[in-house]
Amino acid sequence: MEQPLGIADLRGAAVIEALRAALGNAVLTGADMAPWSRDWTGQYQWTPLCVVRPRDTGAVSTVMRLAHAEGVPVVPVSGHTGLSGGTLGEGAVMLSLDRLDRIEEIRPEARVARVGAGVILSDLHAAAAVYDLCFPMTFGAKGSARLGGLLATNAGGSNVLRYGNTRDLVLGLEAVLADGRVVDLMSELHKNNTGYDLRHLLIGSEGTLAVITRAVLKLTPAPRAHATAMVATETLDGALMLLNRLQQMTGGAVEAFEYMPRAYMEAHARLDPAARPPFDTGYDVNILVELSATAPRDADTGPDGAVPLTGYLEAVLAQLYGEGLVLDATVARSDAQRAAFWARREAAAEISLSHRPAVVNDVAVPLDRVARFLDMAGARVRAIAAEARDMTVAHLGDGNLHYVVWLEDSAQRDPVMEAVEDVVLTLGGSFSAEHGIGTSKLASMARRKDPVALDMMRAIKQALDPKGILNPGKTVPPA
Repeated sequence: MEQPLGIADLRGAAVIEALRAALGNAVLTGADMAPWSRDWTGQYQWTPLCVVRPRDTGAVSTVMRLAHAEGVPVVPVSGHTGLSGGTLGEGAVMLSLDRLDRIEEIRPEARVARVGAGVILSDLHAAAAVYDLCFPMTFGAKGSARLGGLLATNAGGSNVLRYGNTRDLVLGLEAVLADGRVVDLMSELHKNNTGYDLRHLLIGSEGTLAVITRAVLKLTPAPRAHATAMVATETLDGALMLLNRLQQMTGGAVEAFEYMPRAYMEAHARLDPAARPPFDTGYDVNILVELSATAPRDADTGPDGAVPLTGYLEAVLAQLYGEGLVLDATVARSDAQRAAFWARREAAAEISLSHRPAVVNDVAVPLDRVARFLDMAGARVRAIAAEARDMTVAHLGDGNLHYVVWLEDSAQRDPVMEAVEDVVLTLGGSFSAEHGIGTSKLASMARRKDPVALDMMRAIKQALDPKGILNPGKTVPPA
């Protein structure tokens, strides 16, 4: 005998029917929802009420208006490349922004791009390159990550050292509120001091306050040349000295400064045995450093076929080698060699999650405390789990470490995470640097965030989403 439908089932069925009446085949159910029923890591799996793939802001507004009327939760999703369980959506309407993928306009004179939230990051890179411009945000998932996700999490990446986080690259936004109203903040102004900066409020809110649908982004001149090297130093403190000297001697041309310790290099060699190591011997501290230049004097090939920027990097490294600050260095001689250097660094997610269970810590500490963090965290972790191994990789130039701990017992996960948080906060750091809070760090927020700040966040959430339907259970822990 069939069980009678409950109130929640009837409400859900009514919402699906209303969405189909308004949006037709943009509404998916059943087996068609599979791609939107798990996160990239595989840690979180769920069954949505339905998946909706609107084509424009008006359709997003319709979805929110209908869901708001019935009090049905809505979880926005872009490229689905998050690492913090930010799109967990059991019984929710999964609002996919993948069809809002139009690059509406690139205006080279103003160096701005107007884009939809569904644009893939690498597609924007390619479109800007036509005008010798660049959107200078990049990371390993650039081929699948969409701009809506970058905006929702205030994504970081490898070039934060020079260009800042996503928030620093956005001039304007359009977003749909929980009740379906559209807020137009699509300013192209570099200065706009007209009250609260709602743009910055929505960036990094992880879809809990509004659904970002469009944006105005800053573009920069595309580098005419890169100089890239793998460099070994004796210690992390020595690497920081290297960074400061490079910044001083190149006039701030350092674009990336990425740390890969010995264990990471060895893990990559196991992952990709065909990859050629950068050095003939192994070192504890390995740095991927990249400079970029737009000025012809630094970028144009000389009569000898050499790029001045590359020659300058070689000269600086040779000087620092003579001073004992550099142990070894290999400068990329071709685009292929540069790509191989970056492929090693951008394999971080695959390497970090190649062992389960794992605790993925995305932390930030002041630059001069990175070495202390690794020493202190390692000691605290091994006191809890003697067999634990850490697999670290870091945006060393901005103090952001992806400190992953490989465990043998999943029961050790929470104690290890709390121990790492203790060390981070002791050193004046943050337990979340660029991945966002999502689901996985909700308990950390409750434990570690200033209680007054949490009260302010709850008040903002209540004001903008009084029914609590936008990405519920994420980012802001309950009182």
